[in-house]
Amino acid sequence: MPTIDRIDAFADELTAIRRDLHAHPEIGFEEVRTSGIVADKLKSWGIEVHRGLGGTGVIGVLKGKGSGTKRIGLRADMDALPMEENTNLKWRSTIPGRFHGCGHDGHTTMLLGSARYLAETRNFDGTVHFIFQPAEEGLGGARAMIKDGLFEKFPCDEVYGLHNAPDLNHGEIAILPGPAMAGADFFDIKIHGYGAHGAMPERSKDAVVIAMTLGQALQSIVSRNVDPLHPAVLSITQIHSGSAYNVIPGDAWMCGTVRAFSDDTRVLIRKRMREICAGIAAAYDVEISVDIRDGFSVLVNQEEQSRVVEDVARTVVDPDKVFTRSTPKMGSEDFADMMQAIPGAYFWVGHDGSVPVHNPGYVLDDKILPIGASMFARIIEKRMPVGAHA
Repeated sequence: MPTIDRIDAFADELTAIRRDLHAHPEIGFEEVRTSGIVADKLKSWGIEVHRGLGGTGVIGVLKGKGSGTKRIGLRADMDALPMEENTNLKWRSTIPGRFHGCGHDGHTTMLLGSARYLAETRNFDGTVHFIFQPAEEGLGGARAMIKDGLFEKFPCDEVYGLHNAPDLNHGEIAILPGPAMAGADFFDIKIHGYGAHGAMPERSKDAVVIAMTLGQALQSIVSRNVDPLHPAVLSITQIHSGSAYNVIPGDAWMCGTVRAFSDDTRVLIRKRMREICAGIAAAYDVEISVDIRDGFSVLVNQEEQSRVVEDVARTVVDPDKVFTRSTPKMGSEDFADMMQAIPGAYFWVGHDGSVPVHNPGYVLDDKILPIGASMFARIIEKRMPVGAHA
C-alpha cells in the first residue's frame, strides 16, 4: 500500500507551502512568519492551536473518533540555517544569510500534510499533538519547549520525528533502534597570554603558538583516552587571533564541537579537555578558560516505537527499501531531548539528490513530502485505531 491517496491529491499544495517557506527562511527563535503560517493552516483545518511554547513554537491538538485516551506527539522543526544559499531555484531564499539548508521547511510541510489529512478523516481514536519546534540548529529549541511545559500541557505517551536524507535513495526509509545519533557539546577556549612586537617574541607569551600546541594536544584525547569501541569526534572548527603582521597577539580563541554516543564518553572528554588546558596554561604561564556546553543529548530510538516505524514504512514504500539497521550518525538532533522525556522514534526519509544537508547547494526533493506526511498519518492510525476502545 503506497502513500495515502488523499495526501497525494493535495501534494501540489504541499509543494507550494514548502517552497514559500523555503523562500522566506527564519533562523532559530525568529520563526515568526513560519509559525504564523503553521498556526493559520492548522486553524483552517479545524485544529486547536496553541502558540508561544519555546518562543515561536506551535502546538496543534486534534481529537479523533471514539473515547480513547492515548496521546501521540508528532514533531517537526521549523528553523533555517544562518548561511547563504547557492542554488538557482526559482524559490531560493530571498533573505541574505538565511537558508533552509537542512530541509526543515520540508519537515514542517510534511507535518502540515499529515495534520490536514488527519483533520479531514479523523480515522483514529485518541489525541494527536502536532509539535512544530523552533531552533533545532544548536540553539536548544526542544529544551525551550520542554522548559515551557510542553509535556505537562500536552502530555504524550509516545512521540515521533523524521528527517530528510539525501544519503538515501528516493523511496527508502531508515530506522535504527537504540542509539542512532550522537550527543554533542560545543566548546569555547580562550587563551590569555601577553602580546609583543613581532620582532621580539621573547617578550611575549605567544597565544598563537599556545593555540597550535593546545590544538594538537586536544586531538590526542579521542585517539589516546577514549575506548576505540566507543565512537567519538573532537573537532576544532574555529581559531581566531591576531590583527597585524608585526604584532604577536596576546589572546586567542578556539571553538568547536564534541560528538559521542555515550554520556560517559562525553564526560571523559570534557574532563580531559579541562586537564589539558590547565596543563598547557601552567606550562606556558598563561590563563586558559574553558567553556563546554551540553548542546544535544544522545538520540536513542526505543525498540517498540522503532518497530512501529518499520511496520508503517513497509506500507508506505517498497518493503525492500525499509532499512532497520542503518548506520548511526555522528550528527546530532535535539529531538533527542523530547525522546528522553517520552518514548519515541526518529527516522530518515531518502530522496533524490546527492548534495548533503548544510551545503550551500542542498536541494530538497519535493516528491518526498507525501511520503513523510503519509508516514506520520499512518503511525497515528496504527497506534490509535478506531474501534480499539469500543
